[in-house]
Order: sequence, then C-alpha cells, then structure tokens
Amino acid sequence: MHSRAHPSNVLFAGEKPFPILPAVDHYAGAEKLMLKALSLQRDLGPVFDLTCDCEDGARAGAEAEHAQMVAALVTGPENIHGRVGARIHDITHPHWQRDLEILIGAAGERLAFVTLPKVRSAADAQAQIAELRRQEASAGLSRALPVHVLIETHGALREAWEIASLAGVESLDFGLMDFVSGHHGAIPASAMKSPGQFDHPLVARAKLEIAAAALGCGVVPSHNVTTELKDLEIIRRDATRARREFGYLRMWSIHPNQILPIVEAMRPDFSEVEEAGEILAAAQDADWGPIQQRGRLHDRASYRYYWELLQRARQTGMPIDQAHLARFFTA
Repeated sequence: MHSRAHPSNVLFAGEKPFPILPAVDHYAGAEKLMLKALSLQRDLGPVFDLTCDCEDGARAGAEAEHAQMVAALVTGPENIHGRVGARIHDITHPHWQRDLEILIGAAGERLAFVTLPKVRSAADAQAQIAELRRQEASAGLSRALPVHVLIETHGALREAWEIASLAGVESLDFGLMDFVSGHHGAIPASAMKSPGQFDHPLVARAKLEIAAAALGCGVVPSHNVTTELKDLEIIRRDATRARREFGYLRMWSIHPNQILPIVEAMRPDFSEVEEAGEILAAAQDADWGPIQQRGRLHDRASYRYYWELLQRARQTGMPIDQAHLARFFTA
C-alpha cells in the first residue's frame, strides 16, 4: 500500500461506510442451481452474490432439510469467495426462527448476509433482526451478519426509511411481483415486465421511494428481477434504466444468462474510473487537502464520490490502472 493515508481511513472518519456490494444478487432455490451458480462465481470472480432461497426453495414440510442443505453448501468447498447469503421464511411462517437456528448454528461464520422477505413494517424487520442477533450470540459468532430487507408490501414501503435505518441493514430490495399483486388488480400485469415496470406511476413511485430511503440511510438499493431470460439486450436495458433513472446500485438475477448483462450495466463509466484514480492519487499525495485537477477544484466531498466509484469499478470487474490498484487495493 502507498505510504500515505488510505482513503478508507481518511474520507469517512466517524461515519458509517457505505456498503460496497457486488452489482448482482443471484437467487437460486434448488441445490443443483446453487451449485451451478457457485461454479459460475468461481469462473467470473465475486462480481455477483448468491442468495440461497429457503423461502420459495423449500418444499412444504421439508423446510429444515432445505436449510441444512443450504448451510452445508455455504460451508462447503464450492463457496470459495464467501459471497453466499440466504433468504429465510417471512415472519408469518412458522419455520422462520428454525431457519435462522439451522443457518446460524451450522454456517454463521461463512454466511455473507441474511435476507428478510415480506416484512409488513419496521417492527417486523426489527423483530427478525433481534432474533438473528440472539441466534448469533447463542452460536458464539464473532460478527453481526448484514441484513437485506425485501420491500414488497404496502406497510414496508410506508416505513422504508425506518427499515433502512435499522442497525445492521445493508440493502433494501424491491419485490416487484408481490408488490403488484398486493394492489388487487389496480396495477395491470404489464407492470411486472418492461416497459411497464418503469413507466407505471405506482410502481415507479415505489422504486424511487425505496432507492431514496436506502441511499438516504447509507444502504444499498437493490432492484427487482427482469422477467426476460434470453434476450441479453433487454436484460441490459432493464438494468441500465434501474441504474441511471432510478438510482439502483444492485439488481437481482434469477437465471445465469442475466448476470453479466446486469454487471455490465451497473459498471461506472470507464472514463470516470480513470479520472477517479488520477484524482485520488493526486489527493493522497496532497494529504487529502484541496487540489486542482484538469482545471477543476476537488476536495473531500468529491474524493468520497470518486473513492466509492473506484470501489464499485473494482467490484464489477472493471480494469483499473495498475498503479492505482497497487496504491489503493493491495495490503
């Protein structure tokens, strides 16, 4: 590492750092699909997270066996990057606490995050987080697991800011299908796919409120899936709209075909990445005081912007100048 102070130690002193997460959250409910995703993650690198789904993946009556399978996969040799999380059952389901008991007891040290679906309020999310913390203490975990919360009910949307501000929450995720279903036919089915999902006012409002709440509370807004599985251009276009028009920094995928187009759409602009490295290097050499670069003044506000941009570039597998890599990303 460069001998001068590192941006992560200087630019956010006393503040909660903004989470830098992979641009894709890939969902899989069956063991075969989970293993396939882990094989792809091994080849591509940790440019996407895998969420093993205990909610929709488990057969009724076989919830415990499914959670045990997920725990074994999380702790298994295929999980080389440590970027595997799990979605548990919702708070109204009788098995949600047992999900946590199995996952935390068997795989807590290796689990990347826990996702909470269908919360109806901040109180629901708080109750599940409190149980997660109790299970962590019981299992003697050395850390508190990050929590991702699905916003897919009217109550959760109404309290999105309160949910995003709960301790431990790392991501707010939009659940489009359940949200549309919860409108009793007032929103047409066309709003579950593009372009309706971006153009229908009630859906667009929900997406904007979730992104604003997440970003305002320092957590990552994560966009819903696209239903297109084969046409890569449609997938890329949906991810691009989510990123550029609605402020989402992460997006779900449900098919391996969707992963790379989403990663590409979520990447920063290449010229901005080059500029970010140059500005940060000059700033570090100036001990993080104000500088002029290409005729423009920069100070700590712009340094924070460019440091997060450079981290996102690396997280999405973009090429970064070797000198900047050595300066900012090697220990």
